[in-house]
Amino acid sequence: MRDAHEINKKVTAASLVIALGIIYGDIGTSPLYTFKAIIGNKPISEMLVLGGVSCVFWTLMLQTTVKYVWLTLQADNEGEGGIFSLYSLVRKYGKKLIVPTMIGASALLADGIITPAVTVTSAIEGLTMIERLQHISPVPVVVLIVTMVFFFQRFGSENVGKAFGPVMALWFSILLVLGISQIRHYPEVLRALNPYYAYQLLTHYPHGFWILGAVFLCTTGAEALYSDLGHCGRENIHITWVFVKICLVTNYLGQAAWLLHQGGRYLSDRNPFFEVMPGWFLVPGIIIATLAAIIASQALISGSFTLINEAINLNFWQRVMVKQPTEAKGQIYVPSVNTLLWAGCILIVFYFKDSASMEAAYGLAITVTMMMTTFLLAYFLRYKLRWNKMVVIGLLMVFGAIEVSFFIANLSKFKDGGYITVLVGSLFFLVMYTSFYGRKINNRYTKFSHLGKFTDRIVQLSEDKSIPKFATHLIYLTKADHRDQVEQIILNSIFAKRPKRADVYWFFHINRTNKPYTLNYEVSELVDDKVIKIILNIGFRVQPRSELYFRQIINELIGKKELNLHLRYNGSSKYNDSIDYKFVVIEKYMSIENEFSFHERFVLNTYFSLKKYVQHDEQAFGLDKTSVLVEEVPLVYHPPKKVELERVG
Repeated sequence: MRDAHEINKKVTAASLVIALGIIYGDIGTSPLYTFKAIIGNKPISEMLVLGGVSCVFWTLMLQTTVKYVWLTLQADNEGEGGIFSLYSLVRKYGKKLIVPTMIGASALLADGIITPAVTVTSAIEGLTMIERLQHISPVPVVVLIVTMVFFFQRFGSENVGKAFGPVMALWFSILLVLGISQIRHYPEVLRALNPYYAYQLLTHYPHGFWILGAVFLCTTGAEALYSDLGHCGRENIHITWVFVKICLVTNYLGQAAWLLHQGGRYLSDRNPFFEVMPGWFLVPGIIIATLAAIIASQALISGSFTLINEAINLNFWQRVMVKQPTEAKGQIYVPSVNTLLWAGCILIVFYFKDSASMEAAYGLAITVTMMMTTFLLAYFLRYKLRWNKMVVIGLLMVFGAIEVSFFIANLSKFKDGGYITVLVGSLFFLVMYTSFYGRKINNRYTKFSHLGKFTDRIVQLSEDKSIPKFATHLIYLTKADHRDQVEQIILNSIFAKRPKRADVYWFFHINRTNKPYTLNYEVSELVDDKVIKIILNIGFRVQPRSELYFRQIINELIGKKELNLHLRYNGSSKYNDSIDYKFVVIEKYMSIENEFSFHERFVLNTYFSLKKYVQHDEQAFGLDKTSVLVEEVPLVYHPPKKVELERVG
């Protein structure tokens, strides 16, 4: 297990380039569409252009630099970031933090569907500026590129990822050069750095406040700065952000300088980003822009995989298959989520067809995520860093006012496509809500029993030669975190009509910790060499591999001659020296004999309906099918009242 802060201390030239490739794809491709969205179908005017670029500059300053780079990156959970890492740090300070976390994570997943569509489409639309290609539709090309990006996820992005850094370094350099090339002709655009112009736009321009919905697009990738903290480290982000911000601001100023000299015309279908490019550079520029868009898409997709993996481990998502396509630590692939995101992204492309229409759906989701992050961050600053209460309230009010303003402005785009974001995010929220509370209700009605009351019967069963031996070592996975407790249904399984006789009974409890990469265990011997409780402490970013852990634990105990297991016969033979063991997994299903409230009925029915389509427990906990028995048990939460049944014949 890596040192908790090792990644945050290491800063090299290579790490800085890697940081450029991993975390800045989304925010780095914002110049492709932000100013185009700000101008829209409005006549180009000095107030609109200077006010727009001023809003962009101060949004990057306050929202990205101050909130994320300075404040949120301090919420480092052993080097890891993201909304679930932040939740893990503060969840003990209030139960009301669960729903905001679900809302923020759901919105972030919705963003994972929209981002590849809008960034790749914006880049490919540059082809329409090339002679003879003015009337081509970008849809087939975008669909092909997006499909390839999602297809190659199954092979991992480790090798391709090595090229991300240099490509993004080239991209930001191009942004810088293009911006300077325009500013040197029209240096008066630098006046826009004065916040007065932003104020003028919002208060004096007709419907100026609603332009904030387009301005917000410049900071949509800010959440990735925190989500990818574990891949790059705080210091690498601090240093690279200085360079990235200079390049972004310079390019926005360059686009503004070009717009100021368009004589009050309409932008129509033109994109200021490609307009500032010299003609000879247009084709290479489109190619590099497309590569940057692909990198931005890759970052969002990988981030979605990490988010789902954390959600599973924190019980916010049903268990689905999680693979590790390469040996690189932390690189995972979630097939079901990959398919879901791909289908959603393709539908977005076919439905909207062009980036201008997609921009209506873009921004609303990430605004919601940012508001939820601000809420959780306030708890972190107050309770973990012990900041003064009034200072925290002041910061909460400042960032809350900014983000609520952006949210309201983005709501104006609801009927033009924002409803897509709300719909997709709501579906993700429904899965999270029913997964978490379905499990919670399930656990609430789970009856636990003290093992001490049954140890004599267990010992008696173990020594009863008249009962066929089921396994030498019999292992149950239990939710009971107390050393002397297990679920009653486990005891019912042991003492079933056909009792399960074993030499040693093991009870495994997996304890999810607030730390990302914890992996250790505790051993409690309840009956000498007969009943053993194991508590596995596993970090929320670690995929359980229970069978591997069991083999390692029992071999360590035998090797160290602990618990006298080394004196026991372990079911091996001269034909096979493997230890004889069997896992029993108890799968629950809803019994029809239940009467409960509407809320519980809805949550539980949805919860068990989803379980039919997700990964089974033996797969989720890393068990081989040959070494596991799955028992199905009906769950009765609220038995119906006694039925009056009358005999008539």
